[in-house]
Amino acid sequence: MFKSKARSAVVVVAALVPACAAAWLVWDATSGPDDPGRNGDLPQNVRPHRSAAASSGPSPAAPSSGAAKPLAGKVVVLDPGHNAQNSRHTAEINRLVDIGTARKECDTTGTATNAGYAEAAFTLDVSRRARALLEARGASVRFTYDGDRAYGPCIDERARIGNKAKADAVVSVHGDGSAAGNRGFHVILPAPVHRGIADTRAISGPSKLLGTALKRHFAAETGTRPSNYIGGGTGLDVRRDLGGLNLSTRPKVLIECGNMRDPKDAALMTSPAWRQRAAEGIADGISAFLEDRE
Repeated sequence: MFKSKARSAVVVVAALVPACAAAWLVWDATSGPDDPGRNGDLPQNVRPHRSAAASSGPSPAAPSSGAAKPLAGKVVVLDPGHNAQNSRHTAEINRLVDIGTARKECDTTGTATNAGYAEAAFTLDVSRRARALLEARGASVRFTYDGDRAYGPCIDERARIGNKAKADAVVSVHGDGSAAGNRGFHVILPAPVHRGIADTRAISGPSKLLGTALKRHFAAETGTRPSNYIGGGTGLDVRRDLGGLNLSTRPKVLIECGNMRDPKDAALMTSPAWRQRAAEGIADGISAFLEDRE
């Protein structure tokens, strides 16, 4: 009996060694040299990620066919802010469009880190990562823009895309361009607006619930704090001058994931590991909102 147990133990250990080695090789291959998480450089308040493989890739393992998909039947629209090609189409993006409370530029070029990492690249990457997570939970996810347009779309069209899809939730993903020293994220909510073609009265309440859930889960997943320069520490800001919110007829918010002009926030936002956490915070916030409304 003892010899039999010893032989079984040897077999188990022999099986585990190559499996562990293979897992390490997968992590080593998928972690990029620019990933601070790879070298333990992420700030201490950013908790370890639940999946090493996900730190550099936007496609987590999908649930098995028998697993519950809590977002089945739900439509989510993700709106990656700006477009990397906008700077080549200044005439088009400077065209004014009606947002109800005013007329504003079709779109802008967005901001960038001091080292040149563009907001448009950040928003598209985080949105794609969030899409993979939401689709794994059963949601139907649509984009306003997926790297497939010469410029834009304009802010009024971005709103119409969510409206036409009859989205259960819409989240516009951005990075802020404030002064150095201004840090943290904040979620912008639509004010109750009824002017011209804008009428957000029916969605301002649900949008606040969406924004509150998003704030809570984004903070928990990323380990970052609400903005120290907007929202009075609440992580929430209400505005009536953003066309993408004013023209929405579906629950919608805009998240500024951090300040790209601050060196500390920029170090996070250029990290693939942190962008995965940001995507998880967004996906978890959307999921919580939709599941609470069942």
